[in-house]
Amino acid sequence: MFTYGDKSLELQAKLQRFMDEHVFPNEHEYAVQRASASERFGSLPLVEGLKKRAQEQQLWNLFVPEEHARYSLHGGLSFLDYAPLAEIMGRVQWSAELFNCSAPDTGNMEVFMNFATDTQKSLWLEPLLAGEIRSSYAMTEPQVASSDASNIELQMVRHSDHWQLDGKKWFITGAMNERTRIFIVMGKSDPENPDRHRQQTQLLVPKDTPGVSIVRPLTTLGYDDAPQGHAEVHFNAVKVPLENMLLGEGRGFEIAQSRLGPGRMHHCMRLIGAAQRALEITCQRVEQRSTFGRKLSQHQSVREDISRIFSEIEMARLLMLKTCFKIDEQGVNASIDMIAATKTTVPLLVQNVVDRCMQMHGAGGLTEDYFLAEAFNYARWCRQADGPDQVHQMALGKKIIQRYAGV
Repeated sequence: MFTYGDKSLELQAKLQRFMDEHVFPNEHEYAVQRASASERFGSLPLVEGLKKRAQEQQLWNLFVPEEHARYSLHGGLSFLDYAPLAEIMGRVQWSAELFNCSAPDTGNMEVFMNFATDTQKSLWLEPLLAGEIRSSYAMTEPQVASSDASNIELQMVRHSDHWQLDGKKWFITGAMNERTRIFIVMGKSDPENPDRHRQQTQLLVPKDTPGVSIVRPLTTLGYDDAPQGHAEVHFNAVKVPLENMLLGEGRGFEIAQSRLGPGRMHHCMRLIGAAQRALEITCQRVEQRSTFGRKLSQHQSVREDISRIFSEIEMARLLMLKTCFKIDEQGVNASIDMIAATKTTVPLLVQNVVDRCMQMHGAGGLTEDYFLAEAFNYARWCRQADGPDQVHQMALGKKIIQRYAGV
């Protein structure tokens, strides 16, 4: 049985109180402010006010790992200790930002912690940690299958005193937000390198750099996910100084692997929170509605669905926690198999759980009166984000065959 440290337990209690007192009661107000905002991808007064309150209560930067304790008010948390906190946040999709724990900022901040120079940290990490700005991670491209990073075509050409970038990116989460100031961009700097994992470099590109064009917001199943948004971004003869390179030329793939593993786990943690809430409100719903002379909760098919949902959430949570434990004990690189298993299991499982909960809500489950449709959308796009399921399954399957067949 997994046990949490005293620090995690204390933060869980504080975070749950904050959600009960300030987040759940304001879900309707959030929807009203988002719908009436003059700038769809601008900051909402409700969110900014709650962020200040969260900072005052020291519920801030909870994601920071123990090895970077100096960046945290709490000395950093292990993956296992952070998991229940992310699950609590996952019950309301927009709440993670209140605690400066939302994607893609958390992953980007860890990139800066692990790979940035002191100057880069001063320029970008410090304001990100303070919640003063937001950021984006620009990897996916519209014209190629970006699940294979060697396909990436955005050109990065090194000149005597600058890099020049030319190419297109899309599904760039956070790029639409008015507070986003910095892009971490992955491109191809050495296309002829025989090692396809040394062809890529990552550069820091301020959003206001000449030649950076935010073309359009993209939707997922009709949601534009404002005020964060996912954008198509074009880079047309964009020039940045040589010192905007992260880690080193040809080390972009290395950075991506380091960044995306923890990010995949954070999504799974939050998704389990969404699934748990879906189960709870569905139990309430089936007690309140009647068909054919009896409550929905008394129908055998409904009880079977509830039983199955409960069991699946418990299995998903245990898989996620086991993966967190392995990461804490052995590190990200040694845990790639479990991260892949979690990443390919949890989003699909939660998608199916929420789908059944929507069915038991009747027509209401399809509307914005409940959080279910938005949660379904989140689970579905997580099956594409940070690499589609099939890529992880292909790599994991190969690894497992080698492990047990003695190849």
